Amino acid sequence: MINWERVEELRDEIGAEDFDEVVDLFLDEVEEVTERLRTAPDLSSLEADLHFLKGSALNLGFETFSQLCQAGEAASAAGQAATVDVSAVLSAFEESKAIFQQKLAAA
Repeated sequence: MINWERVEELRDEIGAEDFDEVVDLFLDEVEEVTERLRTAPDLSSLEADLHFLKGSALNLGFETFSQLCQAGEAASAAGQAATVDVSAVLSAFEESKAIFQQKLAAA
């Protein structure tokens, strides 16, 4: 679900202090997009939203979430936005976020 090697790599690249700031920024930006998808999904912007989420997720090691975003982005690009399981994407984010935050808090 989480690529912990990527998380450690990012922390090493930017330092522990900046890492916390990046995590906060990531969660804020992703929460904004996921909230929009939760309340008023716009199929015309779904591809772009999923592309943004995919890239953000990859940077922070949220592998499963990223993979679902990538699949949804591809479906949207192929004109199949209505087939994207947005609830599965959102669930993967919430589950990944909970695991991520739990492990960071324990560290």
